[in-house]
Amino acid sequence: MNGIDRRTFIKTSASAVAATMAGAAYADAPTQAGSLAALRANTIVTLGDCGVQCSALGFGTGVRAWNGDSALIRRGDDAFMELLAHACNRGVNFLDLADMYGSHEYARRAMHGPDPCIERDKAMILTKTVSREASLVAEDLERFRQELDTDVIDVVLLHCLTTPGWTTDLQAVKDVLADAKAKGQIRAHGVSCHNFQCMEEAAEDPWVDVMLSRINPFGTKMDGTPEEVAGVLRKAKANGKGNLGMKILGEGTHPDQIQESLQFVFGLGCIDAVTIGFLELHELDEVFEHFEALS
Repeated sequence: MNGIDRRTFIKTSASAVAATMAGAAYADAPTQAGSLAALRANTIVTLGDCGVQCSALGFGTGVRAWNGDSALIRRGDDAFMELLAHACNRGVNFLDLADMYGSHEYARRAMHGPDPCIERDKAMILTKTVSREASLVAEDLERFRQELDTDVIDVVLLHCLTTPGWTTDLQAVKDVLADAKAKGQIRAHGVSCHNFQCMEEAAEDPWVDVMLSRINPFGTKMDGTPEEVAGVLRKAKANGKGNLGMKILGEGTHPDQIQESLQFVFGLGCIDAVTIGFLELHELDEVFEHFEALS
């Protein structure tokens, strides 16, 4: 998964064992599909109180991505579009984009190109800005809409927040996105956090519609232990936030533990959908199979 060769993961961490047990404790928690056993990768879920809907599995375009480039882009246009079309044809409508991933062009072609694979009104477009100044965020938003060839973007997130205090320090930026939402240019706004305190603040901030958070049962590339992060995400869910999980395989560190991670993440009962990056068709198909094995 995520282009990393498969290998057997050996559990040597007590925290990983505890996290697995925690996931089991929530294995019977209801999901929007009614039960874990009924949840599929292409099940349509609703993100908290904002009303945005998407497939439970998101097509992640940020595979080893930054500065407008990614492993997907480096594979070539044809390979990228073939994989994206394969996901859409299987019912994945959640396209996880970002300015820094360089993926807007591919989503635009998927919706409006000569051989489209998904209609715009069927797609849930999520993208992210790294800008931290109000004027720059306003410019980003207009550019994003042009790049995607859409009047309305479903979800726009402040990307990769790492500095606590952002809820007040970035008030001007929040106001720009709130105004865009009021004008119908976006449907929801929120944050992608890479810091535990930032997550805690997001869970309590009424402005946040959607949170994208690192969560897995292994504690790999996360902002706290699985138990700590799950506690924040349950609070966010109780406050009406839409919860999206990322790095559920620890950014490809645990490719052979897809089932364990899906069972844990969705078993928490507070995650609406997850985004996973793919490089090969069979990787996506394998995740579909693991969704079907949830219990």
